[in-house]
Amino acid sequence: MQREEALALLKKNVKNKNLQKHCLAMEAVMRRLAEYFNEDVELWGLAGLLHDIDYDRTKDDPARHSIEGAQMLEELGLPEEVVYAVKVHNDYHGLPRKSLLDKALYAADPMTGFIVAAALIRPEKKLAAVDVDFLMKRFKEKAFARGARREPMKGCKEELGLSLEEFLGLGLEAMQKNAEVLGL
Repeated sequence: MQREEALALLKKNVKNKNLQKHCLAMEAVMRRLAEYFNEDVELWGLAGLLHDIDYDRTKDDPARHSIEGAQMLEELGLPEEVVYAVKVHNDYHGLPRKSLLDKALYAADPMTGFIVAAALIRPEKKLAAVDVDFLMKRFKEKAFARGARREPMKGCKEELGLSLEEFLGLGLEAMQKNAEVLGL
């Protein structure tokens, strides 16, 4: 599947503009992580862009979220590694994250919201006003961005071999390069 087709599919299935932006942020972050790890940038980007493809239908039922999305992507003929990564990014199912793609998607998912929250508390409300030091300080504040689960992000060391600072830095860099698309 080409990127433009994937974007059209996302917009058809995900109507919430903020969730669309989250998926675009995930695409950017996953592409940057793929570059860093010398992986398939297009494949990782598709996984990020489409990881929440079923969210409008399953948001009230975490037991269905990501299972339906993975099934949809499988039926559309996406590669098995993308289908599986989408399925296991929701830890509700208790499925093992096997590949680097699986682990990166899982860790990056809450990071994008965390970075957006950091930008929104800055007076400028722009990603350009955020740096890694700012993110690291906010990361320690439990009250900050409560919905951005810290455990998956902290797993970047064990799962990806990246320090939290490196991981946040790669994510921030990717999102800053796409700030206009993200509206930040």
